[in-house]
Amino acid sequence: MGQTLVACAKADPELQLVGEIDQGDDLSKVVAGCDALVDFSVRETTAAIARLAAQHKKALVIGTTGHTDAERQAVRDTVKPIPCVWTSNFSTGVNALFWVTAKVAEIVGRNWDVEISETHHRTKKDAPSGTAKTLQGILKKARGQDVPAHALRVGDVVGDHTVIFGTAGERLDLTHRAGGRETFARGALRAAKWAVAQKPGLYDMQDVLGLR
Repeated sequence: MGQTLVACAKADPELQLVGEIDQGDDLSKVVAGCDALVDFSVRETTAAIARLAAQHKKALVIGTTGHTDAERQAVRDTVKPIPCVWTSNFSTGVNALFWVTAKVAEIVGRNWDVEISETHHRTKKDAPSGTAKTLQGILKKARGQDVPAHALRVGDVVGDHTVIFGTAGERLDLTHRAGGRETFARGALRAAKWAVAQKPGLYDMQDVLGLR
C-alpha cells in the first residue's frame, strides 16, 4: 500500500512527495517539510505518528486499521489540535456503499434479515476488516441490533464487501469490489489535500466526499 501511495502521489501534479518512510526510518527528519502525513502502516505505530503530527501541527490521514478501543481513544485524544481524517476505507465507491447501506436499512426496517460478507487477500491481519466493522456500526445505528460479518481470506483478493438484505420473497445485495489498491491510495491523497484546509478535528471520508 505504501508503494501504491508513493506512485499515485508522484503522478498527481498537485502534490509533492517530501518523504517516504519505511520500518526503521526516522519520520521526524522529514515531517517539518510536509503539509500532511499519510499513515498506512501497522496499528502499533499510529499513536507515535499522531503525536509527531500534532507536535508539528500537520494534517494527518490514517488508513491503518485493527486498533484496540484503547489505542483508538489514545489517537483521538492526540489529534485534537490538528485536522485528522481517519477512516476504515478511502475508496469513493466503498463510502458510497456506507451511505447507501444506511439508507436501505432505514427503508426496509428491522423486519428484513441482514448480514455482511467480506473477502480479502490471505495476508490481511484483521478479520473482520475495518470496512466490515464500519458497516456493522452503520447497521447497528440504523437497526439497534448487532449484524454478523463473515470474513474470508483467500488468494490475492484486494477487497470485496457485500451487505445482504433479505425477507420472504426478495433479496437485495449491495456489493463493492476493489480491483486494485490505487482506489484507496487516490482516496487517501484526496483526503490529505482536503484536510490541510480544515479546522482541527476528527473527520472521515464521508466528510471529504460531502456525504454528511
